[in-house]
Amino acid sequence: MPQRKIAVVTGASAGVGRATARMFAERGFDVALLARGEAGLHGAATDVEAAGGRALAIPTDVAHFDEVETAANRIEEELGPIDVWVNDAMTTVFAPAWEVKPEDFARAVEVTFLGQVWGTKVAIAKMRQRDRGSIVNVGSALAFIGIPLQSAYCSSKFACRGFFESTRAELLHEGSNIRMSMVHLPAVNTPQFDWCETTLDHHPQPVPPIYQPEIPARFIVAAAIDGRRAKVIGSWNKMLVVAGRLFPGLGNQYAAIGAWDTQLTSQTISPDRPNNLFKPADDTDDSGAHGIFDDKAGGFFDPSFLRTLPKTAATFATALGRTATEKAHTYQAIAADKKAGR
Repeated sequence: MPQRKIAVVTGASAGVGRATARMFAERGFDVALLARGEAGLHGAATDVEAAGGRALAIPTDVAHFDEVETAANRIEEELGPIDVWVNDAMTTVFAPAWEVKPEDFARAVEVTFLGQVWGTKVAIAKMRQRDRGSIVNVGSALAFIGIPLQSAYCSSKFACRGFFESTRAELLHEGSNIRMSMVHLPAVNTPQFDWCETTLDHHPQPVPPIYQPEIPARFIVAAAIDGRRAKVIGSWNKMLVVAGRLFPGLGNQYAAIGAWDTQLTSQTISPDRPNNLFKPADDTDDSGAHGIFDDKAGGFFDPSFLRTLPKTAATFATALGRTATEKAHTYQAIAADKKAGR
């Protein structure tokens, strides 16, 4: 009987990481689970074992390199050589940039960006010994276009994309057989919207269209197996990524008009709401993979999203007009400077 391969998933206690861990087990992997929440890790281990895999749950704060390195050593001792490493851990702060405390911004970046850096470095250190392995870093459509209220997250994901491109180029230069992939997520129905730090009065939500975590999990597992370089999930998100690359001003205007209110529900924030920025929110209660938006998480063809398309088209038209006006003002300023000899 062939030996089962070993996958490591960070952020494995909930959301996309949780769904990914279960899917690896269904594909014949044993899975090491790295996250902070004890209850969430226990639930994830139960999922993996129910799918036929061995599970090793290790409480780990990926913001700390030594914890990630210690976890990797334990994984290889108890499960075997690591074949796949998925960097999925994240946290964020929903707030205008000027309202985010410096220590909160730093923490979000340390988990979301440096967590990927530390995970990648540790995985490469193990895999280079064998000259094989697959690393999948989880990105976002927000690694290409920044939106309001998510400066910490967008900054981190932009940085993750730059780190991925650079490190992958270094492996190619070396002629390494280690494969690196990056899967860019759409808006996903995960518990993070119940947990994330926010200064706002209303409960945050993903920007529609919203997908269930099993959708990106499937692409993450596929990337780990086939080694594709990068994948943007969702036709809507592909369009936004292209628009952001080709017309940065249009992306800014569209996000400014259409991505503020769409990130907020009508529900006011509860004073007892958990916060997972510095400590886990799933330490005593397991939240599973899904968040509270199951009724809206049908992707592009979800009726709740399709009903917003006329308003979205109007927003796009307004953004286009504002972009044209902004460019006209810029050209006028340039012309005035030249005329004045500046």
